[in-house]
Amino acid sequence: MIRKFNSQKSLTKFVIISLLIVIIYTICEFIVSTLTGVYHDVLTGFIFGLFGTEIAVCGYIKIFKLKEDK
Repeated sequence: MIRKFNSQKSLTKFVIISLLIVIIYTICEFIVSTLTGVYHDVLTGFIFGLFGTEIAVCGYIKIFKLKEDK
């Protein structure tokens, strides 16, 4: 049997997972940079750019309800 796909719940889960990834990365980067003194500027910009954009797009979809509720 095919289960119905609930787009609002999926977007919420994706946003939560994205925020967790960003928080975990920030904590790990802080620890690594404190211990080694090396900063990963390009990787940090990529992580925040990627997940920040994804979270913004999901928020835009949720606010303006671009996906149809069936």
